[in-house]
Amino acid sequence: MGAKWTWFPWAHCQDRKSPGPDQEREKRWAELFDQLDLNKDGHIDILELRTGLAGRGLIRGSLERMVAAGDTNKDGVLDFEEFTEYLRTHEKELKLMFRSLDRNNDGQIDAAEIQHSLHNIGVDISLEDATRILQRMDKDGTMTIDWNEWRDYFLFNPLTNMEDIARYWKHSMMLDIGEQLTVPDEFSEEEKKSGYVWRQLLAGAMAGSVSRTGTAPLDRLKVFRQVHGAIDFKGNVLSSFQYMLKEGGPWSLWRGNGINVLKIAPEIAIKFTAYEQIKNVMRSRNETRNLRIHERFVAGSLAGATAQTAIYPMEVLKTRLTLRKTGQYSGIADCAKQILQREGVTAFYKGYVPNLLSIVPYAGVDLAVYETLKFAWLNRNRGLTDPGVMVLVGCGAVSSTCGQLASYPLALIRTRMQAQASVKGAPKPSMLALLHNIVTQDGVAGLYRGISPNLLKVVPAVSMSYVVYEYTRIVLGVDIEGGL
Repeated sequence: MGAKWTWFPWAHCQDRKSPGPDQEREKRWAELFDQLDLNKDGHIDILELRTGLAGRGLIRGSLERMVAAGDTNKDGVLDFEEFTEYLRTHEKELKLMFRSLDRNNDGQIDAAEIQHSLHNIGVDISLEDATRILQRMDKDGTMTIDWNEWRDYFLFNPLTNMEDIARYWKHSMMLDIGEQLTVPDEFSEEEKKSGYVWRQLLAGAMAGSVSRTGTAPLDRLKVFRQVHGAIDFKGNVLSSFQYMLKEGGPWSLWRGNGINVLKIAPEIAIKFTAYEQIKNVMRSRNETRNLRIHERFVAGSLAGATAQTAIYPMEVLKTRLTLRKTGQYSGIADCAKQILQREGVTAFYKGYVPNLLSIVPYAGVDLAVYETLKFAWLNRNRGLTDPGVMVLVGCGAVSSTCGQLASYPLALIRTRMQAQASVKGAPKPSMLALLHNIVTQDGVAGLYRGISPNLLKVVPAVSMSYVVYEYTRIVLGVDIEGGL
């Protein structure tokens, strides 16, 4: 519906030297109010705003905030006087923001000024990223933003600071599809000092716990098929599922889930802390320098390797507990004790090398796909402010899934090596020997054994993770406006 309207040019009349600009503005506002008042009752409610402004790509919650700010008589709707007074007040706030950005007072905002303003509030972005932000507002192609373009773009977004703009495309949605956690890229200094960061990380840990528990049966099915090759177990996915049910009953489908949930919190904390420290080292003496994409990839990979090294014994325990037969272990502590007694400390790092190697393709493909999808959306929707929830969740889910596919053969070999000693008397080949055996016996397809249940759990895992993440952030008081 929004695409058919031509009401935005009204904004350009305000600053022209034509008779009665205020009267002309009021006339345009009246026309806009009439268009939004779908039932013609003299009031605009939230449903009419959502319908009338659909497709504008507004920040989540912005319409609710707009009604709350403009509804002076608290009747839940906006009449014409409230509507126009809100727009008048909001324009004044936007004008102040525009002037604070326009450092050289030339009536235009360029990419360097956007970059500088965000740096002042502790959000460092590259000049290229600042240019992309500018291009989304620059309708006349001058590579600068004038007052009219600025006002048109943010008229129905009740922004009060520049930080909201920076958050649109920060990769800060903590999605957990059960393999590798996505930890946010950047936080401002203000967010770090206020405790915002750790509340958001806690929300991510809670979301991961719920999503992993909800998809645990599929995860156990994946591990079972990874370890038992086509020769050992010739059945299909359904027969594997039936075998697990028959051997241990319904509750056996959640074996290994306890340790899988327990390792979330330390992994998040270590990965985030390591990422921050590695970034500081890479910046060297220039603490304000922005990391380029390849530097972020290196920093993310090293942070992931650090976290995996620290929690890897828990990964081994998770695999052993997932594959255990009924009565084999009484719990996590008993499993660890038996491994230590029978195999020694080194057993807790079986499969560590392929696990470490898998981090690079996972992180590289994840980042590359996410950036590609992000910029593809931006190029096709240059007039929209916020990509919206589904776009961001979709980009994160697709990029993480592609990362999994790229690293899956190494993940399979890691799981086989972790499980080697769980089968008494079984040979314990090296990583390369194991790779050769799998390809020889099962073909190249054998490297992707168990991939189907792994892919099946992506949608429910992402859905549960997102819902719990958002509700937990609300409970913890983390502002969810303006960015995922």
